[in-house]
Amino acid sequence: MHILGISCYYHDAAAALVSDGKLVAAAQEERFTRIKHDQNYPEHAIAWCLDYAGITVTDLNAVAFYDKPFLKFERILETYLAYAPAGIRSAWKALPVWIKQKMWISEHIRTELGYEGELFYPEHHESHAASAFFPSPFKEAAILTMDGVGEWATSSVGQGRDNRIRLHQELHFPHSLGLLYSAFTYFTGFRVNSGEYKVMGLAPYGKPVYRDRILDELIDLRDDGSFRMNMRYFGYGSGLTMTNRRFARLFDGPPRRPESPLTRREMDLAASIQSVTEEIMLKMARHARNVTGSPNLCLAGGVALNCVGNGKILREGIFDNIWIQPAAGDAGGSVGAALMTWYHHFDQPRLLNGVDGSKWIGGKKGGDSTDGSERKSKSHKSDGNERNEGSGISDGMNGALLGPAYDTEAISAFLKDNSDYFTEPVTENEMLFRTAGYLSDGKVVGWFQGRMEFGPRALGSRSILGDPRSEKMQKTLNLKIKYRESFRPFAPSVTIEKVQEFFELDRPSPYMLLVADVAHRLRKPVDNAVEGLDKLYQIRSELPAITHVDGSARIQTVDSRTNPRYHALLSAFEERTGCPVLINTSFNVRGEPIVCTPEDAWRCFMRTDMDVLVMDRFVIEKHPGDRLADPTETIASLQPD
Repeated sequence: MHILGISCYYHDAAAALVSDGKLVAAAQEERFTRIKHDQNYPEHAIAWCLDYAGITVTDLNAVAFYDKPFLKFERILETYLAYAPAGIRSAWKALPVWIKQKMWISEHIRTELGYEGELFYPEHHESHAASAFFPSPFKEAAILTMDGVGEWATSSVGQGRDNRIRLHQELHFPHSLGLLYSAFTYFTGFRVNSGEYKVMGLAPYGKPVYRDRILDELIDLRDDGSFRMNMRYFGYGSGLTMTNRRFARLFDGPPRRPESPLTRREMDLAASIQSVTEEIMLKMARHARNVTGSPNLCLAGGVALNCVGNGKILREGIFDNIWIQPAAGDAGGSVGAALMTWYHHFDQPRLLNGVDGSKWIGGKKGGDSTDGSERKSKSHKSDGNERNEGSGISDGMNGALLGPAYDTEAISAFLKDNSDYFTEPVTENEMLFRTAGYLSDGKVVGWFQGRMEFGPRALGSRSILGDPRSEKMQKTLNLKIKYRESFRPFAPSVTIEKVQEFFELDRPSPYMLLVADVAHRLRKPVDNAVEGLDKLYQIRSELPAITHVDGSARIQTVDSRTNPRYHALLSAFEERTGCPVLINTSFNVRGEPIVCTPEDAWRCFMRTDMDVLVMDRFVIEKHPGDRLADPTETIASLQPD
């Protein structure tokens, strides 16, 4: 039985395919179109999912869309009427799109797909909740979803048990933690729905001096984490901007212009909204524990990508065990919609991907018990990753490695078209030995292996790698490779066996969604009198390139069962250097999606100061001075981030 899940029309359109209860394929449309955060109908992602499984539209038993369009339209229309006539400009911009496109998703799906079967429409936060609980390793768990807005809900507390989820309570629009954070994203000069990471990264440079002002003037926060926003300060209800003039007067001046210099005010605003967000997340988590009584928590929704807040929930000990959907934003809604249909409509028994969830304690390695769920559908294609399936993987996301893969033959064919760089594949050991050597010599490596990741994080398949011990590597990557702001931190990958030796973390973090401190033994003394962006130039640990200014790191643990080749590279680097840690940042430049194909990887490699490209077992060292385009031209051609 095959169920296709779809999310689109807002941001991060995606498709996911569930076959016999197993998530076998998922991809974002942006990776194929090369339009970052592409919101359009995901025709390319759908076509790839079906092709990967070796099926056609006629083989689909159901198609599920990740929210209810008519209910969402009701909310939008009621909001415009409530603010009339103030919202007329916004209404004139939005309503024609709804009338022509978004209200008719059923007809669009049937026309585009040529599909005549059943269509299902779970609510937006049901899709988020399903994406959080059903792939998790827990038989029972509390579920907390937090984002901007779905139909009416902006956050929800629920519970999952076996093959059912139930949402107990919801917070409704316009009172939204995601929109509150996005308002500050906009006000500090970053792009809404993509710049929230920047606000989170900027926060440690400032002080939360505006925290009380936010709590006194902007929101009325209750003990259960619910709150009401003072909409006199916000523009998103009736206008085309997130904030208004009252907001600007409250926070000492107009919004920062994008790309203009950052000031102390922006740093303090970032620190303040991050502090308030963490407090709200903690209150919501405690309330979820009280409501459900469960020791386990599953998280989804865009706010669940706030890995600093996630780390705070973990360290507070509110729950014994936490699992976070790696594609926590709208893209992951496609997964949740498909799984919701499989379990709720078709009433199928719950599968835990061959693992007894009760043995997976807080992410610690569980046993290899199976229930037969590791069998693949007859049409499931092989790409060499099957050795990982049914062998103790902790959840149903397969390490989020759910996208396209390119084998040795396909990469060889591509390289032959670039004859100046054509090379024969080397052995596995030679590839690992040479790559570890390049990294230890301070070179930057583009790493293109296996199935592409689903979600916003590169997890060792489409990654740019560097040596975390280098004092220059963070600056090199930001300015010469990624072309992004210097203050933004880089994340480390570490072998699961050594995580506790290098970080204050006692469990796996496979999806780079938990922040923890670098181990105390590695830390170096710093001058606490240094403030602002000057903090960037202090050496804070023996791994300076991945240690943020507050001594923390956004950690990815790597397990040999889930990503054996990447784990082997980390091990090879450790053999050479004694350090089982690498910088891992996404294989892209500012304004572009993560690379998908060998051609995407090649173009990114040749347009930056990257030194080496490793695709499968092909190791390619750039010729001195070679480049396809001047990097300034490349930046100018990209969308603003």
